[in-house]
Order: sequence, then C-alpha cells, then structure tokens
Amino acid sequence: MMNQHEQDYTNQGNSNFFKGAFIGALVGAAAALLFAPKPGSEMRGDLTDKINLVSDKTKEVAGVVGTKASELAKTVSTKATDVMSTVNESRNNVMASFKQASTEVADEAAAASEEVMDKEMEASAEVSQELKSTNNSH
Repeated sequence: MMNQHEQDYTNQGNSNFFKGAFIGALVGAAAALLFAPKPGSEMRGDLTDKINLVSDKTKEVAGVVGTKASELAKTVSTKATDVMSTVNESRNNVMASFKQASTEVADEAAAASEEVMDKEMEASAEVSQELKSTNNSH
C-alpha cells in the first residue's frame, strides 16, 4: 500500500504527463498545419479538425480524472468509516472493562469493610468480656 507522499507524487506525475501530452498535441498539430503546403480554407478545416480532436481528448481525460477522483473519494470515505467503527468499538470495550473493574473493586471494598466491622465487633466483645471478668474479680 502506498503512503500519502508516494500517492501525491504518483498523482502529480500523472497530472504532469497529461499536461505534457496535451501541450505536445497542440504544438504538433500547429506545426503540422503551419508547415504543410495547403490552401487557407483547407488549412482552417484541418486546424478545426485538430482542435476538435484535442478538445475531445481533453474531455475524455477529464472524464477519466473525474471518475478516478470519485472512486478515490469513495475509498477514503469507506476507510474513514471503518476507522471510526474500530475506534468506537475499542472505546466501548475499554469502557466495559473499566465498569467491570470498578464493580469488582467496589465489591472487594464492601467485603473488606464488612470483614473489618466483624473483626471490630469481635474485638469489642472480647474487650467487654475482659472488662467484666476483671471487674468481677475485684
């Protein structure tokens, strides 16, 4: 797959080629008409024919370029949509993982809190028992 720089260079090369071909066709047609020994009306007719030919070729090239540009735009749009879908899916996966981890941490914190409270109750009961037995002994 070509990177952006290579694609730009290729597109620029194609553009330069078509410009050169167009200019070459015009210069060649003009030179052929000017150096050919023909009467004025015949030369004007040939010139009109050559201009029409160049015009037709220009329209044809413009059509091809337009089609290629349209295809490229569709490809870019499709790729952008694919990238956005992938990004959204990844974001949703990260959010789901975060929610799950948060729930697990909250559950563990609640369990630890209950355990601490149970230990505190046991310790309090033991201290109360010790105090009662100490007070009863005296």
